[in-house]
Amino acid sequence: MMVLNKFFVEPTEHELEKASNSYLMSLIALMAGLPFPIINLLATLIFYVGNRKGTHFVRWHCTQALLSQLSLLFVNSYGFWWTISIIFTPEKISNHYIAYMLTAFVFNVFEMIATIYTAIQTRKGKHIEWWCYGNITNAICKP
Repeated sequence: MMVLNKFFVEPTEHELEKASNSYLMSLIALMAGLPFPIINLLATLIFYVGNRKGTHFVRWHCTQALLSQLSLLFVNSYGFWWTISIIFTPEKISNHYIAYMLTAFVFNVFEMIATIYTAIQTRKGKHIEWWCYGNITNAICKP
């Protein structure tokens, strides 16, 4: 993660709250729909759509939160369906399954920590760009 001040206009208190909430949306959805990976993405997507015409600061952070949830969707969906196949078919738990689930767990924990940190820092008015998602967000979200 990198802290940058790329916005020429200082965000208002309302904008800081909306940008911070874009990250918190995925955490709230996590509590509501834990076993289903699509719930987090849908909640973040709905929040993004509701704020896509907002200021650049808000749009930028909504886009970054959406991109992070999109990548988590792929990781978590694969693990979810692999688990379902183990439960309902004769397939057994293998070392590959355990390794994948541990990796997915670590990825989710890091993403959750980064989300909480970014939500707090964004609320304080600091602009946080995540390592991979920041560059993609810059390409998508123009001022």
